[in-house]
Amino acid sequence: MNLAKLSDKGQITVPAEIRRLLGLKAGDQLLFFQKNDGEIVVQNASSQAIRKAQNALIGAAEATGITNEQDIQALVNEVRYGKNMEK
Repeated sequence: MNLAKLSDKGQITVPAEIRRLLGLKAGDQLLFFQKNDGEIVVQNASSQAIRKAQNALIGAAEATGITNEQDIQALVNEVRYGKNMEK
């Protein structure tokens, strides 16, 4: 169990073990939310945003016909140079 003390300004220091587990670094934001059972959950807001973006992109590769790294490179080249340049 890790404890943190609340300052008179409402600030806490996140214990080192918890920072490591959440992958936190200076400047990161924390996301606090309450589950239906009342439990408060703390997450790394950056990780949550990445997961949300990943979930939004599920199936996008298949929908656009991307099946391998060459397809990805062709798409990058098309966006970058305005044409499909095989590499």
